[in-house]
Amino acid sequence: MERFLIRTNESKDEKLQVTKSIADFLKSKGKTVTIESMDDEKIYGKEESASFEKGEKPDAVIVLGGDGTMLRAARDFVEEEIPLIGVNLGGLGYLAEIDRDGIFKSLEKLTSGEYFIEERMMLEGSVIRNNKPVAYATALNDIAVLKSVPYRAINFDVYVNGLFLKSYSADGVVVSTPTGSTGYNLSAGGPIVEPGADLLVLTPVCPHTMNSRSIVLSGEDEVLIEIKDAKNGGEQPAFAMSDGASHFELKTGDGFVMRRSDKRTRIVKLNRESFLEVLKSKMS
Repeated sequence: MERFLIRTNESKDEKLQVTKSIADFLKSKGKTVTIESMDDEKIYGKEESASFEKGEKPDAVIVLGGDGTMLRAARDFVEEEIPLIGVNLGGLGYLAEIDRDGIFKSLEKLTSGEYFIEERMMLEGSVIRNNKPVAYATALNDIAVLKSVPYRAINFDVYVNGLFLKSYSADGVVVSTPTGSTGYNLSAGGPIVEPGADLLVLTPVCPHTMNSRSIVLSGEDEVLIEIKDAKNGGEQPAFAMSDGASHFELKTGDGFVMRRSDKRTRIVKLNRESFLEVLKSKMS
């Protein structure tokens, strides 16, 4: 790897001190470095797929921040198939390969070619209105369909591969990839899944019943969430979110269909530490 783009969440790196030290280290190794700073408004704002002029495409993107910054990078760079390596400057940072205290040791490995690339499954989805797609989403972690009105559950039906599965009254539902199983899915009571698995996890959020549990589906399955009438027969507003960022307004009669994407996020790994070892470290 010779060309690097460093994307930094500026709220996590005061005066870009860590960013500049990484850039200086890479330049000392003869590497080409470009720095891109983003604030929270940009990270969680309107998304645009990255594109590069011929000869300017980086060999890897080093992402400084938390999981939100890494998720945004995954969506931005997936079309270009650029590998990502995360430096955790936030909280748990499940997606980050490098912790703050191990940055330069890890960069030595990276510049020496001591790494491998792991591919992660992604989701794609679309809002269906009057039998036509009107908006599209991509996610590395999850797509959630949620209520818009506080203290009021929404009614929705779930279909898998065109077949009716179940009706719910709940705060919403999360459809997660294995990578996203440690995110919203986990908070909603769903299972933790090894990130290399090929499957989907459907988890209701605060369901108004005693017997609703997560459902594990094949990676080949297609899931449709259809918004139903409110209990009084009126309109029922809801919204969908992709990786906790992209926001799509929904209303009664709308559907959100989700399936495995043909695209995959490529993540640079610097050691062979197992997922269970990483999980134990993060949770302790």
